[in-house]
Amino acid sequence: MFTRRKIQNPWEGKLQPFKIIGNIYFVGTFQASCHLIDTKDGLILIDPGYANALYLVVRSIYELGFNPKDIKYIINTHWHGDHAEATAAMVDLSGAKTLIGRHDAEKAKRYFAPDILVSEGDTLSLGNTTISFMETPGHTRGTISFFFETEENGQTYRVGMFGGAGANTLAQGRFDYDGCREDYRDSLHRLQKENVDVFIGNHVWNNDTAVKGELLLKTGENKFIDKNLWHEFLTYCEKRLDEVIAKDT
Repeated sequence: MFTRRKIQNPWEGKLQPFKIIGNIYFVGTFQASCHLIDTKDGLILIDPGYANALYLVVRSIYELGFNPKDIKYIINTHWHGDHAEATAAMVDLSGAKTLIGRHDAEKAKRYFAPDILVSEGDTLSLGNTTISFMETPGHTRGTISFFFETEENGQTYRVGMFGGAGANTLAQGRFDYDGCREDYRDSLHRLQKENVDVFIGNHVWNNDTAVKGELLLKTGENKFIDKNLWHEFLTYCEKRLDEVIAKDT
């Protein structure tokens, strides 16, 4: 669980796109997760990823039977290049409006011009989907997380994403801003209060997206439905924060 590997070339990160559950699809690459939500009134794309791997994302969207021109909104969980570098190109292709946390707006401008700045408690509604946002600073000052509901076979599931789980910016000398460690821990504690049936990862190693996806495609068994995984991952993140602090000390 929570393992990763190094990608040398963008094409090495190609993963077969697939439906996770309900109206949620994985279209992203191994090196940078990208998800698509089909609201029946347009598409919402989450984190377009690296510019040099955008062709993989676009191809995956087409392979699933969707058209990138139907993307109405692009949600950027934070400003880092592995999540936002391809945003401007995707906007050019689709004409979509972009969202990012209000405190990441200035740094995001190196990659794209944000249209909508997200604050705590904001919502985005399109078609059959309403997304609720939470400000979860730490990895970056403006990191956002979000929650929404999806349905499958008559059952409703609550979906959640932690928008910035990375510990790399929590190490001494690599802070995104002063006080990031304290904010990160507080964000983890607030997120722990949320109940999530389906945890979608900001990176594939957050929730073993690639492994679960392969199993789902081969057998139909859906390991993404797991009420415990969300809390287990957040606990893992706090343990990793403690390890980073101990190492610096």
